[in-house]
Amino acid sequence: MLKKILLPLIALCVLGMSVSASAADKYIVATDCTFPPMEYLDDNKQPVGLDPSLIKEVAKAAGFEVEVQNIAWDGIFAGVAAGRYDIVAAGVSITPERAKAFTFSDPYLDIYPTIVTPAGSIIAKPEELKGLNVGGQLGNSALLALEKINVGAKIREYDDVGLALEDMVNGRIDAVAVDSVVALYYLNKKADYAGKLRIAMQFGEPEQYGFLVKKGNTDLVEKLNKGIRLVKESGAYDKVLAEHLGSAK
Repeated sequence: MLKKILLPLIALCVLGMSVSASAADKYIVATDCTFPPMEYLDDNKQPVGLDPSLIKEVAKAAGFEVEVQNIAWDGIFAGVAAGRYDIVAAGVSITPERAKAFTFSDPYLDIYPTIVTPAGSIIAKPEELKGLNVGGQLGNSALLALEKINVGAKIREYDDVGLALEDMVNGRIDAVAVDSVVALYYLNKKADYAGKLRIAMQFGEPEQYGFLVKKGNTDLVEKLNKGIRLVKESGAYDKVLAEHLGSAK
């Protein structure tokens, strides 16, 4: 009789351990869905874009699960520091300042500060932006790079890069500073902008995107790095880029 009682209990304990292990391998991913093609909301208000697609492929390759949540940019870093989210996958540039406070995965994408202009513009050099109104998304590295080179452009900040581009095609500003991936997306993937935009130039220093985790979480970073390596080797990485960016030419 004792054996009959103990066996189900042992089975329940084993099952409980299995469930706990599985739960431990699922991570909450924070992304700010105002930055297409890296992340935005689909018609069902679900996070989609290059980052959500890539982090899912990375997780699949490395053997863990993710749940992607839309989190406002102004609370995203504090959230991961406090343990509310495990990973930030939101087009985060790897910088020395951020690396002091958080831990990054290996870089997964190289980006370049880029100026987009209306299709008929002949602007080709940074100094030609002097006195012109140039928009960009608040806090974006391309806009910060433009401020750094100090060519005398009049900077206008927007909550959403799409609003800046809309203002530009409607003649309210002259150019938009964006990351190169965003420029490719709007040129190749946004039918509403077909024939209306051109990449005028790239400038400044290139940067790299990385997945960000709480400082010192080396176990999770190792999993992320493994996944990044595997998706690049398998070709899944190239498929994600082609899906969200189109051709680089």
